[in-house]
Amino acid sequence: MQKLVFFVGVAGTGKTTVALKLAERIQAAFLDRDTVGGRFVEKMLEMNGLDVNDRDSDFYKKHLRDLEYDTTKDICIENLAAGQNVFMISPFTAELKNKAWIEEVLAAAGKTHAEVDVKVVAVTLKDMDLQKERIIDRQTERDTWKLEHWDDFKHRVQFVPDIQWEIPESSVLVFDNSGELTEEKIEQLYRFVAGE
Repeated sequence: MQKLVFFVGVAGTGKTTVALKLAERIQAAFLDRDTVGGRFVEKMLEMNGLDVNDRDSDFYKKHLRDLEYDTTKDICIENLAAGQNVFMISPFTAELKNKAWIEEVLAAAGKTHAEVDVKVVAVTLKDMDLQKERIIDRQTERDTWKLEHWDDFKHRVQFVPDIQWEIPESSVLVFDNSGELTEEKIEQLYRFVAGE
């Protein structure tokens, strides 16, 4: 079966790092929403006189968020239709709550649940202090708003997202990425995704 794996979680949990480690063992189209839409979003924010690192304002959420996610979804659909495994990396907060979203993806690719194994890896951390530490350590300008408004941001953090998709409970893994990403942890992830 083809694999469609979503690496979800809030900023700083290590979604991309975890997905990259797994990609060393499983060939897949690697679709990080930040990479897919980042430059376009920055340019549109700049053209509107806004902070190019903003991903939290009403303007971004109203005009740009869905463009990023929908473009990533379209690339996912094309790769699924071409028979590729796909790794999707982003919070996908709204999408996970939308029961129809995953069905639309599969239908648009001409695939069914019998042909594509859909899995969700919810990458988490033990607490907000570690999340803040990781966000500071990665030194990404895009995190500036979060750090400057930490008290507001941390109240909106939901480490384990609400997943409304009709997939088996066994297709969702809550992965604590607090400590070192050991070979044993990578093996656990591999077995989950590979279905072993």
